[in-house]
Amino acid sequence: MLQALTPYGDAVFNQRQVPLLLAELDRLPAVRGGDSVGQARELCRVVERETHLYLWFIGD
Repeated sequence: MLQALTPYGDAVFNQRQVPLLLAELDRLPAVRGGDSVGQARELCRVVERETHLYLWFIGD
């Protein structure tokens, strides 16, 4: 799922894709972590809990 993210493009994840994305985020090495990864995890959890939500990443 992370391969879908590019700095200049947009990516959208639906409720069924978010658990896969979250699993990939959890497997990232510690040196790749940080505030942005933590925030992405929080947003993934919101999408998992609620219905009819999408997680959007907007490129530059």
